[in-house]
Parts: sequence; C-alpha cells; structure tokens
Amino acid sequence: MIKGFFKKHGIRNIVIFLFSCGVLLVGIMLIWVSTFQIPSLDTIEQRKVSQSTKIYDSTGKILLYDVYKNTKRQIVPFEDISKNIKDATMSIEDKGFYTHHGIKPTSMLRAIAIDIISLKFTQGASTITQQVVKNSILTGDKTPTRKLKEIVLALKLEKVLTKDQIFSMYLNEIPYGGSVYGVEEASQTFFATTSSAVNIAQAAYLAALPQAPTYYSPYGLHRDALDQRKNLVLREMLSDGKINQSEYDDALKEKVVFLPKSSGNIKAPHFVMFIKDYLENKYGTDVLEQGGLKITTTLNYELQAKGEAIAEKYAKTNEVNFNGSNDAFVAIDPKTGGILTMVGSRDYFDTKIDGQFNVTTAHRQPGSTFKPFVYAEAFIKGYTPETVLFDLPTQFSAKCQPDNLTNDNGCYSPQNYDDKFRGSMTLRNALAQSINVPSVKVLYLAGIQDSIDLAENMGIKSLGNPNQYGLTLVLGGGEVSLLDMTSAYGVFATEGVRNPYTGILKVEDKDGKILEELTPKSSHVMEPEIARKISDILNDNIARTPLYGANSVIYFGDRDVAVKTGTTNDYKDAWTIGYTPSVVVGTWAGNNNNTPMAKKVSGLIVAPMWRAFMDEALKTVPIESFNKPLVEDSYDLKPVLRGKWEGGTSTVIPGVIDPLAPSNTGTEMLSGGVHTILYWLNKNDPRGPITMPVTSDSQFTNWEYPIRVWAAQNGYQ
Repeated sequence: MIKGFFKKHGIRNIVIFLFSCGVLLVGIMLIWVSTFQIPSLDTIEQRKVSQSTKIYDSTGKILLYDVYKNTKRQIVPFEDISKNIKDATMSIEDKGFYTHHGIKPTSMLRAIAIDIISLKFTQGASTITQQVVKNSILTGDKTPTRKLKEIVLALKLEKVLTKDQIFSMYLNEIPYGGSVYGVEEASQTFFATTSSAVNIAQAAYLAALPQAPTYYSPYGLHRDALDQRKNLVLREMLSDGKINQSEYDDALKEKVVFLPKSSGNIKAPHFVMFIKDYLENKYGTDVLEQGGLKITTTLNYELQAKGEAIAEKYAKTNEVNFNGSNDAFVAIDPKTGGILTMVGSRDYFDTKIDGQFNVTTAHRQPGSTFKPFVYAEAFIKGYTPETVLFDLPTQFSAKCQPDNLTNDNGCYSPQNYDDKFRGSMTLRNALAQSINVPSVKVLYLAGIQDSIDLAENMGIKSLGNPNQYGLTLVLGGGEVSLLDMTSAYGVFATEGVRNPYTGILKVEDKDGKILEELTPKSSHVMEPEIARKISDILNDNIARTPLYGANSVIYFGDRDVAVKTGTTNDYKDAWTIGYTPSVVVGTWAGNNNNTPMAKKVSGLIVAPMWRAFMDEALKTVPIESFNKPLVEDSYDLKPVLRGKWEGGTSTVIPGVIDPLAPSNTGTEMLSGGVHTILYWLNKNDPRGPITMPVTSDSQFTNWEYPIRVWAAQNGYQ
C-alpha cells in the first residue's frame, strides 16, 4: 500500500509537500512566537533581587535574626563562591555550560518528544542558562508557550551576559527548599559556613538539592534519596575530572552534618524586635525585608545569653516566693550608649506571662530609683551631701494641718519603707538608705520642674507635665522605662556626659556600602562634680549599711559599683540599677498584669538577680574606681549644709582645738535652736545671704512643727 502511494505521487512530490508543510509550520510558529511578550534583557543586571536583612551581634559573626518577606537570600560575588560548588553544580546540572549557547538542542528534542507522547509537558532538559531564565525572568510553569519563551530568552541572555555572570545569577538565586535561596544562604542554613568555605561533600549535597528541593530536603522523608543523588554528583565530578579518586573516596565517606531545621530561630528576641522596629521606621518595610541589609548591632551575645538564663531562673523563684512572675534586664556601655544586653521578659515565648511584651521599653513606676536625679538637682542648686534634713512624720500639703498625718482629702504624709523615722539625717545617708521623708523634702528644695528638666536632659523623656506628680515624683510617681532609666544612670557613670542609647554599630546595604555607623553623640548635661557626688553616695557601703547590712548583695568589696534600688508603694514594681564607669545594668521585677508582689523591699526581690547579672557584666569591663568629689572647706558653708543641725548661728571659740575644723583655730559653737532647714537659708539659693528667720515659705510651718515636737521630746531648744 505504501509502495503504491509513493509510486502514484512520486517521492519527489511527497518530499516537496512535506518540506512545504514544514516551512508553513515553522512560519506559523514564528508568527505565533512573534506575538509573545518577551521581557527585555537590557537591564537584567540592574534588576532588583530580593535579599533578606541579617541582624548580627557586635562581633558581626553571630546571626541573631534573618528578616525577609518570602525569600531568605544573600547575594555574594561569583569569585567568593567555592570552586567545589561550581564544579559540583556543572557536573550534575550542565556539563557543557561553558561551551553551549544557552540551549542543548538534542536534550530539548528528547524532552519535547516525551512531552508530546505523554501530553503532560513535564520534561525540563534545561541548561543553567534556561534555569536562570525560568527562575529569574519567567514564571516556573511548564507550558509550550513558556518553554518557547525560555528558549528565546536563553539565547538572548547568552549574548547579554558572560558565562560567569549567568552562573553567578544561578548560584545566587536558585531555590534550595523552603524560603532558602542561593548558595550563601543554603551554606549558612545547612552547614553554618559560608559558600566560600564549603567542602566537596557539602558541595555535592548543595548541587543535589535544586532538582527537587522539597523532595530531597535534608529535613524531609527522603534523606536516603538525597544521599544517593549526592553520591551521583560525586561520581559525575570524578568522571568529569573535577576531583581525583582520593577526593572522591574521602567525600563519599564523609558524614556531613546538617544543622537542625530552623523554625524561625531568633536570638535575643526582644532586642531583635527593638532593632527591627528602628530599621523599619528609618528605611521602610520593603528595604528591611528585601534590601539585603547587614546590621551589626551593639549586643554582647555571650552576656545576653547569660542574662536570659538568669532572668528565667530568678523569675521562677520570685514567682514562688514573692508572687513576681516576670523580670527584665538592660545593660549599656555608658561611654558609647551601646546596648549590650536587652532581656525583655523571663521567656519571650511564654504566652502565660505575655512574654513577647518588652518590659524594658514599657513605662513603669520606678520607685526610689528616681531619687538620684532629684538629689543631683539639689546638689546643682548648692546643697551638699552633708546637708541635714529631718526624717520625721511630716504633712506636706499646705492646706492640711501639720499634725494631720493622713493622706486623706488631698493631704500627703508619706511613710518610710519600714514605718520608722530617724530624726536628723544627712542627704548622703538619706539617699544611700532610700529614706522617703527627707527625699520628699529634697524634691521641694530642688524644685519639681528643675528636677524633671534634669532627668529629661539625662534621657528620661516620658515624664511630661510636672503638675500631675507633685512631691510624689521623688518616690517614683512618674512612669519611665527601664531602658531610659538605665541609659540616664549612664550620665552619672561618665561624670555628666550623655550618650544616647543605641543598638546599632553599623548598617550596610547589599553592596557593602555603609548607611550608618555608631558615632557617639555626646553632650555634657551635668558638671562632673555633681555626678561624682551621686556616685560616691551610691557606692558608700557605710552609708547604706543601716538598710542593707555591711555585707549585702549589692556590696562588691574592693570594687567600686554604685547601686540604687527601688520598690513602688503598691509593690507592683521592683528595680535595681547600678553602674561602674564602663557598664550600667538595670533590672526590673514584677508582673505584666500589674498585680502586686509580696510586701518586700527590692533588696530581696530584684537585687539578687541584679547582682548575679552584674557579676557577669563586670567580667567584660576593666576594674575602675570612681573619682572622689572635692572636699569643701566646711566653715565657708552654713552649718546646716555641713552636717550641723543643733543651730544655725556659728561662733568660734579661740584656743579650743576642733579636730574636725579645716584649721585648728578654735571650736565652733552653734546657737539659735533646732529648726527646719527652711529657717536657716533661702531654698533657691542655699549658699547665698539670708535675712532670718524665713517663715514665709509655704512648707515652713509643716516642716517646723514635727521638728519642734521632736526637739522638745529630746531635750533640745
């Protein structure tokens, strides 16, 4: 029958007919292809490739977090990628990559034939160039239209880019499973190494994955299949002469260990989210999630890890002993403002305590840890650490009678933590022992507005209108954050120099260009002598011994560490903040839901955990001493400013030796009786002249009354 067909029509005519049909078919296909919208490759090198932002610790080596939208990727230069990866990839994916022009016709014809027979269009047969087109320019669907576009673009791409550029695109953009794209990200995710350091066995695994990254996933159900394909890669490398027999044998025997599968691992989570918020506000979400930034932070991760462990340990103990389920830490380098540690809760992932809430940035009442700012303002005004005030039951509301010691109907008569009163006290002892009544008097002398202004200059920005506090401010009536408080204490540590806190050492873009870098923005907000006085008091173990004992948890022996504790009156917040010239550590304990803790001073609740962490922090800084404040010539000051409370009029008796006098010219005799400090000086100018007595001050009667009662009871005038 066939012979009859050829005899009837002639072989020549049939060949001409078939050729004409072929030409017509090719013409139709060319017309069809010409209707395709082929993307331009003119700007292929400048196109935006999504890269994740990586946040590192201060060493730039410990990855804290990878910020990305859908793709985790880090672009690296082609020359920085290991030769092992390049060789393994070519051996299994495209042996003739450097010799073909973008496509392999024989492989394509075979794949097309199988597709036509099966009508499924599932065959790939793609070169590395075609895979770049598929993954970087076109969609990944397998249809006749898309495949023809792929062929056209592959041929065009070979004319636009060099082979190395195409190979670099492939290695930097190929998917390796899940959200991991590119050899650098894959190397770090699977092996905790860079793509430049990958060995032969590791490279074989990386080359094995792209064909079917989900199926061959090292964390999936087909690990044996992955191992078999890895071995195939090694055999192909050996066959291609990429490795020798010895290298093949060693790589085949090597037991490659994959890192545990990440479930969105994050180190120092509260700190990372703090940094992420900053970056998002400054650079925008798109740049943060897709811009490939490299963030080197100020975090000391070793210290951070210890802080997290201590926070968890002590919070669990406090929950049992004091009904305090949560705590937080901040450590700052006061010389730069760099945040060394930020632990925002005992466990970021504990939903029962709302662990993701960052207590270090939340506004809480600071208790007595606010007192040093007020005392510093008093010293600025001219008062001294030796200034005497009386710790006696006092009514501070001018509209209430001085003998009304209640807090009803607008009256205000604060208690001390132990409900005891101590009579005369120097400001040194009052601050060191955290006595409330003298501290309220100090705030009045220093001025509420001026104290707030000083605190704001030191870094406390949340106090706002002074009218909402009154004299309760000194006892922690305002709301502040642990981060702000710790940073502000740094001004005392640096003798008056303010370095605003920061978590950023350096921000680099995907090309390594520095976008920002830590440059301390120092400002002088306090005279060094004022800061020295505060540090000297907070480091004075003798002065605080009546409260804490001689060998308390906040005493460091021969090492200078200034410390202040604080507990709110309702026992909802307990604080300890302390520092050396090189590190400031702030600690908080309490409950996120604001339920009160047991009625214990902060020395029991939070000081032990602060000490445990401070011991670790001190290992990271040199041993330093605070500079001592100047010793003033006491006879140049009013008696009440130099520790004398028995009277305000001074008379020197010649010829009688006073061992405490600056010069042995005689003994001082005081007269005038025992009175409130307001009797002896102008509160706004304590070192200036005064016409006595000053009884017009609004607080005079209320302060004088308990002193007169006390003086009569103790045999004084």
